[in-house]
Amino acid sequence: MKMSGMGMLVWVLLFIGGLNWGLVGFFQYDLVAGLFGGMDSMLSRVIYSLVGLAALWSLISMFGKGGKRQ
Repeated sequence: MKMSGMGMLVWVLLFIGGLNWGLVGFFQYDLVAGLFGGMDSMLSRVIYSLVGLAALWSLISMFGKGGKRQ
C-alpha cells in the first residue's frame, strides 16, 4: 500500500503526538514543550494544533471511506 504525501504527513504527526502523550503519561515530560520553548510558545502551539488536525483528518478520512483504507 503506497501512502500519499498527505497520508505520510498525517502519520508522522500522529506518531509525534502519540510519542509525546506517552512521555507525558509515563514520565511527566512534554517533549514538544521541551524542544520548542514551553507549552505557551507559538511553535509548540502550532505543533499541538497540527497534531490535532492530523487526528481529525485521519478520523474523517477513515469514516469518509466507509472505514476502508486504500
